[in-house]
Amino acid sequence: MSVSHYENFPVASWLCPPALRPPIAAIYWFARTADDIADEGDAPSQHRIAELARYRHSLRAAAAGQPDGGWTAVFEPLERALQQYALPLQPFEDLLDAFEQDCTAPTYTDRPMLLDYCRRSANPVGRLLLALYGVHDPCALRRSDAICSALQLINFWQDAGVDLRRGRQYFPVSDLQRHGLSAASLQSGTDTTATRALAADLCDWSRQLMLSGAPLALQLPGRIGWELRMVVQGGLRVLDRIAARGHDILSHRVTVGPRDLPALLWRACVMRGPELAHGLGPS
Repeated sequence: MSVSHYENFPVASWLCPPALRPPIAAIYWFARTADDIADEGDAPSQHRIAELARYRHSLRAAAAGQPDGGWTAVFEPLERALQQYALPLQPFEDLLDAFEQDCTAPTYTDRPMLLDYCRRSANPVGRLLLALYGVHDPCALRRSDAICSALQLINFWQDAGVDLRRGRQYFPVSDLQRHGLSAASLQSGTDTTATRALAADLCDWSRQLMLSGAPLALQLPGRIGWELRMVVQGGLRVLDRIAARGHDILSHRVTVGPRDLPALLWRACVMRGPELAHGLGPS
């Protein structure tokens, strides 16, 4: 799994067929560049939104086969991928919608609202990867959405302390209230009994969502199936690490690195269904 800026998405990994590495890299750099426009530096939010609008115009121009000269290093390879694989434009548009939303740091009132953000910020990546592999059936797409949304949620809980320091928080207000908390009460970055219970609740939700999509890794053959097994187990491994520390996500960021590879490979090899994956505890 290749990761950047703490994102839990695979990019042209060693399991990926060589022929698909260029289009996957093109998709990745499209998303990475847009994310940097939304996140990096200290430009005001309105400037970021305006830049993303320009970026969207360049996307549409590339999709129409009439590049406008903007972000050439991104859109020249992406234009080739769009044409060669007949990739749909909507997932790219959805990603830009999510990045624009990031610029405003909204409050998420409940889990459905947060999942709607995941629908645009994470699910398009999985759908585009499936399109490259020629997978289009509705069941596979639903399971892909579940895995991608779960990965996005896991990333939120993994980076909770970092995000809070940057003025962002992804905890649904309804969950905060259920645990007697508020957004303001999290600003100290101190883990309490209540914040740990909140984190445990949200991590369990994320795990169940991941497991609901996990059969896709067993459904898909060859390299894509094995890559997806590693993605699923990588996300579950992060949740295991968070649980092992008592869900102290405000003060500590867990990581998964090369030393976890043997365990991830073993878990990927023995996957027989979501129940077994759920039963594999921290090691």
